[in-house]
Amino acid sequence: MKRFRIIIPLLLALVAVLCFAPAAWAFCGFYVAKADAKLYNQASQVVIARDGDRTVLTMANDFQGEVKDFAMVVPVPTVLQKEQVRVAQPKIIERLDAFSAPRLVEYFDPDPCAPERRDRLYQEAPAPAASNAGGRTRGSDESLGVTVEARFNVGEYDIVILSAKESGGLETWLNRNGYKIPRGAKQLLKPYIRSAMKFFVAKVNLDKFEESGYQFLRPLQISYQSPKFMLPIRLGMINATKEQDLLVYILSPEGQAEITNYRTVKIPSDANIPVFVKDEFSDFYKSMFQTSYIKEDRKVAFLEYAWDMGSCDPCSADPLSQEELKQAGVFWLDDNSASDAPIPPSFRRRPPTSSVFITRLHIRYTRDKFPEDPMFHQTSNQESFQGRYILQHPFTGELNCQSGREYKRSLPKRFEQEAQTLAKLTNWNIQNIRKKMQLSVGNLTDSWWGNFLSWLLRF
Repeated sequence: MKRFRIIIPLLLALVAVLCFAPAAWAFCGFYVAKADAKLYNQASQVVIARDGDRTVLTMANDFQGEVKDFAMVVPVPTVLQKEQVRVAQPKIIERLDAFSAPRLVEYFDPDPCAPERRDRLYQEAPAPAASNAGGRTRGSDESLGVTVEARFNVGEYDIVILSAKESGGLETWLNRNGYKIPRGAKQLLKPYIRSAMKFFVAKVNLDKFEESGYQFLRPLQISYQSPKFMLPIRLGMINATKEQDLLVYILSPEGQAEITNYRTVKIPSDANIPVFVKDEFSDFYKSMFQTSYIKEDRKVAFLEYAWDMGSCDPCSADPLSQEELKQAGVFWLDDNSASDAPIPPSFRRRPPTSSVFITRLHIRYTRDKFPEDPMFHQTSNQESFQGRYILQHPFTGELNCQSGREYKRSLPKRFEQEAQTLAKLTNWNIQNIRKKMQLSVGNLTDSWWGNFLSWLLRF
């Protein structure tokens, strides 16, 4: 089925290992999983680099079907020329996804009977990683009210920029000119025509696609200047039969970006959950997200990550280099290296000390709950946030001291709290959670673990 969707397939991200400041009984954290875009079958991904009214928008796609049938229609606020459009590499979106994805981290309790050793391990733990358009042509079909504002080729894509007076005429023009768009586009095109937006229309040039040697369609990146800071998602709902996921990575020199016409809610974070989730993190995160989504009446945007991209604490992937940031559309970085990004000369550069702040928003949407395109607003808020979920492994050695006996007595309460936290986050059955805890901890420990976990299962 053909879709007007701006999405891209994700490759598996490499697992990073990092130690950082200890919590109670913890001295080193090991990353074991990320909740990146690969968790979702249909996860659109968009990168927006914006400073003032200047925007570089990177749109990825994982069009399903024959390449010859591909058609992308994206409302844009201005007429674009060839120099404002380029083909980007999928790798840059993978890097942003890996850097900002919610992550699972595990800790191991040290020996409570060896406090001096524990203190030494705390002191020796490494610090978190850180790092500081060809010629314009015009043509029109008066009977349809459609004007071709520009026409050019970029990479494997044939691009047309259109303006239209009415949605029915635009739909007819697209169909007549070989753009295999789905039925039902007319109603969703109408609001954009009323607001005088133009239409960025792309289809694949089969000869150039074959010459390129790429197996997948590459992302398209456009730059423009407009006071409108929005993302047109309604066209992506034309063929929607169920909820769709959208991941938006907003890059700013100032701070967090917010949605103004819908509520933004932080995803539940910093929760201690049972160790068996290590093998079920994908199911855990999807269940937790769906539970939160339903709780918020299915009409909010979730903040999954917000951080200055010069560092991370803890890091789930290395911060992006300056060159990678430029590939992602960051045009305000000031250095002498060249960039392939489609940056018009009018986009003035900022001082070299400018930071890049990333906001990762996760929107799950349907036509009835998201009747409007999300509108964004840049802020100077640089508060850091991340979705982080913690596995705390108990110490499994001999406990022949008073501190060890106190530690052992504290564990049943801690485990039960982890079970209840997991049940609340995911809506999973508490008895099933306790059974899985008994199995996972029982494989790691002596028989006394099984005794008190069996006791928990009676409740």
